[in-house]
Amino acid sequence: MEYRHTPVLLAEVTQQLTLHDGAIFVDCTLGGAGHTKLIAQLVGPTGIVVGIDQDDAALAAAADTLRLGQQELATTVLLKGNFGDLDEVLLEARIPYADAILFDLGVSSPQLDHVGRGFTYQEDVPLDMRMDASSTQPTAADIVNTYAEADLARVIRAYGEERWASRIAAFVVAARGHHPLTTTGELVEIIKAAIPAAARRKGGHPARRTFQALRIEVNRELEVLESGLRSAIAWLAPGGRVAVISYHSLEDRIVRDVFGELSTGCVCPPDLPVCRCEREPVVRIITKKPVVPTDEEIERNPRARSARLRVAEKR
Repeated sequence: MEYRHTPVLLAEVTQQLTLHDGAIFVDCTLGGAGHTKLIAQLVGPTGIVVGIDQDDAALAAAADTLRLGQQELATTVLLKGNFGDLDEVLLEARIPYADAILFDLGVSSPQLDHVGRGFTYQEDVPLDMRMDASSTQPTAADIVNTYAEADLARVIRAYGEERWASRIAAFVVAARGHHPLTTTGELVEIIKAAIPAAARRKGGHPARRTFQALRIEVNRELEVLESGLRSAIAWLAPGGRVAVISYHSLEDRIVRDVFGELSTGCVCPPDLPVCRCEREPVVRIITKKPVVPTDEEIERNPRARSARLRVAEKR
């Protein structure tokens, strides 16, 4: 597979991270290194760039990308890992701190386009959805074949925001009673049967929300986001910044809430004359509202349409 991925909000990210010569930058979701290649140029040959990804194909593509013009780029360290284990990965990277950290969440275009990964509802392929294809974690097929109906409905409703979650779960359980569900095509047909015809005619592909929900569940995306974000902020040097690009409301809500909590100081009752909690804000929120792509960027890259960028600075 040729790994081509257009970085989203590239100019906005580099502007908000306020990078400088010699800075230490960490890309927690390296992908094809679209953001990291430019940032490696901005921090210069005295800088350090750490790239983390759990996808072997992404790491290989990033290594090729960053080799080009290596003499002008920063020292690069590429590591396989999940940002849910960010503390352990950065200890392996042997950096003392970070000046800037980036999260570009969700699934990348090459993962969506490579039908063998099972992320797509456009082809009939094995139902996988693991971002780390070499891992032993449960696949989407394991989930649809083993989860209780109530648990399956909960996942589809919570992570896919799908109004027909209960019907889809019931149809899945009924279908797997005849034989295990193993392909994306089988699942798509079940979802289409579960959603009433009138509802299928609007809101995009009828399987989109369920596939999103299963992908999030397989990869524990929301679970690891909060822990990874808190670890990232702990690694920042004073004045360092963390930038997060999210693509749906569940991710954006977690980022907003973590930033909001860590930017809050004293929480004592207002009528208390002296602060007793001694709580100090950890970060300063840079983006009061999320930064969104321009119309021109969306026209060039329609997958950027739902992107939201939030940035916070370590105090």
